[in-house]
Amino acid sequence: MKKLLLITTGGTIASAKGEEGLEPELTSSQLLDFLPPQSDISIDCIDLMKIDSSNMQPEEWQVIAREIARHVDEFDGIVLTHGTDTMAYTASSLSFMLRNLPIPVVLTGSQLPLSHPLSDGYDNIRCAIAMAASDSCGVFVAFNRKIILGSRSVKVRTMGFDAFESVNCEPVGCVDARGLTIHRELLPKRTGDFKLEADLCSEVILIKLTPGFNPDFFDLLVSMRYKGIVIEAFGAGGLHFIRRDLIAKLQLLVDHGISVVVCSQCLYERSDFSIYQTGQKVLKQGVIQGFDMTSEAAVTKLMWALGKTLDPQVVKAIFEVNYVGEVSL
Repeated sequence: MKKLLLITTGGTIASAKGEEGLEPELTSSQLLDFLPPQSDISIDCIDLMKIDSSNMQPEEWQVIAREIARHVDEFDGIVLTHGTDTMAYTASSLSFMLRNLPIPVVLTGSQLPLSHPLSDGYDNIRCAIAMAASDSCGVFVAFNRKIILGSRSVKVRTMGFDAFESVNCEPVGCVDARGLTIHRELLPKRTGDFKLEADLCSEVILIKLTPGFNPDFFDLLVSMRYKGIVIEAFGAGGLHFIRRDLIAKLQLLVDHGISVVVCSQCLYERSDFSIYQTGQKVLKQGVIQGFDMTSEAAVTKLMWALGKTLDPQVVKAIFEVNYVGEVSL
């Protein structure tokens, strides 16, 4: 018999109507009451927090990571219920903090509360349980009968049940008429013993460039003592330098010891700074390429890297390693 742990954090799946709209209310035991009993799986429960995922921040990621680490040796798999809005950030951050996971940790949630008769949460949590019992090591998101690497998950729809996509990587699993099919060649590779690496630096910001973006904004970030910046550039990695010279300002950031990661605003395919003049100018400033990482993975990997060191060269070296399938190098 497989022994699983269900950890709840709130979110829509556990919500009920309150005076000001939907609020997380249901406990883990109440969530399980909606599911049929399974003779080959036993499930223990922990109600860790009851929050809307908009309030899920790096401090909560650390609480979740430490709770999971406490129970890794006790269970065959862990299911974490979570609100959908920031689930991809949490999944990415846990992917880095929980190094060399020996069991599956599967995040799931829903677009409609589980108490609603048409809720998608029923299928999502059943798929998450199946993945958690699959002996597949790593952090995953289970949603709409797809299993996605945590570091490749992105929320792409606000209302549709097919809310998450696996970006620049095929889903590692799916549920269809054959049951749960897992593509094990896509699973993260363990390189050593499990280790909790939960130190994070929250002084990281994500900036999406727009035509006409004022470079003086970067001066403000220096004065606010940010340690890391992720820039979503145009296309394959372009930044404007005529009239408003963003590229010259990058040197200011580097001189202040700020680590800068540049990726693409495009959801799919990779950035490549070697193609255009603007990209090559950026590389000369010592910025870090994000390649085909999601913005969620780039932000959380930078927080994780800066939690280890503030040395930009060491941070750059960390970004040159694919730890959990988050990037194609």
